[in-house]
Amino acid sequence: KQSGALKRKLQSPHGNPPVKRKRKLSINTLRKGATEADRREEASLSQKPAPKKQLTDKQNESQKSRPFIKTSSLFKNNPEIPEIHRKEVQQVQENVFTTDSFSQLDLHPHLVSTINNVLNICSMTSVQKQTIPVLLQGRDALVRSQTGSGKTLAYGIPLVQSLQGMECKVQRSDGPYALVLVPTRELALQSFDTIQKLLKPFTWIVPGVLMGGEKRKSEKARLRKGINILISTPGRLVDHIKSTECIHFRRTQWLIIDEADRILDLGFEKDVAVILNALNAERETRQNVLLSATLTEGVTRLADISLNDPISISIADEIQKLPEPASQTDSKGSSSSNCMEQENFAVPETLQQYVMVVPSKLRLVTLAAFILQKCKFEKRHKMIIFFSSCEQVEFYHELLGKVLSGGSESEQPGHSSLSSLNLQFLRLHGDMEQEERTEVFQEFLKSKTGILLCTDVAARGLDLPQVTWIVQYNAPASPAEYIHRIGRTARIGCRGSSLLVLAPSEAGYVSLLASHKINVSELKMEKVLASLMKDDRFKLHRPGRKKSCGKNPQEVQERATVLQTKFENHVHSSEETVRWAKKALQSFLCAYTTYPKELRHIFHIKSLHLGHVAKSFGLRDAPQNLTALPAAGSKRKTKPTPKRSDLLKKTHGKRRLAEILRSEYSSGMDTAGAKVKKK
Repeated sequence: KQSGALKRKLQSPHGNPPVKRKRKLSINTLRKGATEADRREEASLSQKPAPKKQLTDKQNESQKSRPFIKTSSLFKNNPEIPEIHRKEVQQVQENVFTTDSFSQLDLHPHLVSTINNVLNICSMTSVQKQTIPVLLQGRDALVRSQTGSGKTLAYGIPLVQSLQGMECKVQRSDGPYALVLVPTRELALQSFDTIQKLLKPFTWIVPGVLMGGEKRKSEKARLRKGINILISTPGRLVDHIKSTECIHFRRTQWLIIDEADRILDLGFEKDVAVILNALNAERETRQNVLLSATLTEGVTRLADISLNDPISISIADEIQKLPEPASQTDSKGSSSSNCMEQENFAVPETLQQYVMVVPSKLRLVTLAAFILQKCKFEKRHKMIIFFSSCEQVEFYHELLGKVLSGGSESEQPGHSSLSSLNLQFLRLHGDMEQEERTEVFQEFLKSKTGILLCTDVAARGLDLPQVTWIVQYNAPASPAEYIHRIGRTARIGCRGSSLLVLAPSEAGYVSLLASHKINVSELKMEKVLASLMKDDRFKLHRPGRKKSCGKNPQEVQERATVLQTKFENHVHSSEETVRWAKKALQSFLCAYTTYPKELRHIFHIKSLHLGHVAKSFGLRDAPQNLTALPAAGSKRKTKPTPKRSDLLKKTHGKRRLAEILRSEYSSGMDTAGAKVKKK
C-alpha cells in the first residue's frame, strides 16, 4: 500500500489528479456505471439549477443502456417548417356517373350484355355518354376528361360496334382496321385486355398488342397472320413500319391516340408524325380520336394535324366545336408557363388531397412511419409511391423492404401480432426487363394490399383497382403531372387519398396548385411520426424506465432516431449498399435540376442541404465523390482504348463536372475534403 501511495505521489508532484486518469475514469463510469464521475459533475454543477442536473443524469442513463453507434441528430438544425398559406379555391368538378344505361344506345345486344355481365358495368359515365354517340356517327373527336372517368370504353365500345357491323365480315388476314396508340407498355396491356373482353361475342375480330421489350420475331409472325385492332406504343410501331414488310394500313378506318399529352411528353412527337405519314400514304380517309386528361399546346398542335373537323368533348364544359386553327396561332407566342397558369384541372370529388412539409433529414423516417401507419396498423390499404428516378425506386424498394418488413424481428420468437403482418413491396420503372414489368403489374393488379414504388411510368391511364393512397415522395414537374399521378386512385366513383411530400423550401408549390383550382389540406409530420409509438421495434430500451403512456413528443423523437439508425446501419453494412445509396442520391439531384424554368424558384438545387438530403438516403455524411459512381452490381463493358487526346478531354470534362457538382451542392459538405484530386 505504501509503495502504491509513493508511486502516486511521484506521478502527480503538485497533488492535482492527472488529466489522463480523469478521462479514463469518466469512460469507465459510462461503461460500468461507476459513481465517482457523477460526484465530480455534481460538484461542478452545484452552482447551476437542479433541472439541468436531472437532464445530465438522464443522458448518462441513456448512454449506459445504448450501444455506441454513430446515430443521427434528426431533430436539430432543421429549417423551420413554414405555415402554408393557401386560398380556398372552388375545385372543378365533373359528374362521373350518369343514370343512362348502354341499352339506350343503338348497340348490338351481345355487346350490351358483354358490358353488363363481363365488365359488370350498368350505367355510363359522363365521358361515355357524350363521346359514344359522336363516334357512332363517324365524327372525329378531341376528348378531354379527368383521369379514371372511363375513356377506354368511350372509344372501345363504338370501335367494336362499327367493326362487327361491317357489311363485308372482318377477316383476320385483312390486317389492321383500327390503330390505338398508347404511351406506355402497361397501358397497352390494359387497353388490350379491355378490348379483348368487349370482343368476346365477336370472335372473328382479332386484337393484338405491339410494345417494346417483346421479341420482334414473334410480333412479326402475329402481324403476318393478321391483327384487326392493333394496340401499340409509338416507338415499337415505327420500328415495325421501317423493318416489317407485311405491316400495312390499306384498310385502317380508325386512329385512336390515347393519353395524347403523355405521348408527346415522352418525346414521341416525331414517331407520331411518321405513323401519320404511313397511314396517309395508304389511306387518307379514316376516323380519328384524341383522348387526354389535360389539354396542352402539344395536344392542340397534334389535333390540328391529325383530326378533320372534330367535335371537342370536354366534360367540365358543354360540347362545343373545336376552335379554328387560326385562333390557336395567337397563343403560339405565349410560353408554356402561361399555359400552365390558365388551365384548371378536374379532380374526382371522392379524392382527398393532403400535403406534408418535411425537412430533408426526416423524409425517410416520415415516409416509413406513414407506410407503417397505413399498411400495417390500419391495414387493408393499397399504396403507390412515386419517385423521380429509377435508381431511387430500386434503392428504396430494397431499403424499406429489408428494414420495415420485419426482417429483424424474425430473430425474436415471440414478437407481437402487429408486426407479424409482412408488408409487400413491389417496384415498377422503365429500366426493368419487360417480362418483369408485366409480372409486377399483374401481381399488383390482383393483390388487395401492397406498396408499389414506381416512377411516372405508372402515372398514366393505368386502372389499378382498390388503390387507396397515392404518395408523391418527389414532387411532379407540373400540375398536369400531379393530376395524372393522383388519378391512380378514386377511380370511377371510388374513394381515395393522396399525399404530396414537400421540403420547407418547396412550400410555394401549394400556391401553384391552388392557382389551378387544386385544393390540398395540410397533414402534420408529427402526427405521422406518432404512429411509431405502436411499433415496439423502435423503442429505446432503458432499465428502470416506466411504461410510456400517450404520445410523448420526446419518445416519438427517440423512436424516429432508432428507426433512422436502423436504416443507416443497413446502408453502411456493406460497401455495395453505400454505393447504391450514393447512386440513388445522385439520380435524385440530377432529377432535381430538370424542373422547368417556371418552377425553378420553388425547386432550386441551391436550396438543398446535401448533408440533410443524404440522411434521407440512409447515409451518415454528405458523400464527397458524387461523380463517376458505377451502378452497384453493374459489369463494366470493355471498350477500345481511347486516343491520348480523347482521354485528356474526358478527364478534363469529369474534373469540371466534379467542380460544378461541388459548388452546386456545397451546403452540408466538408470544404476541406472538397478539393478535386489531379491525376
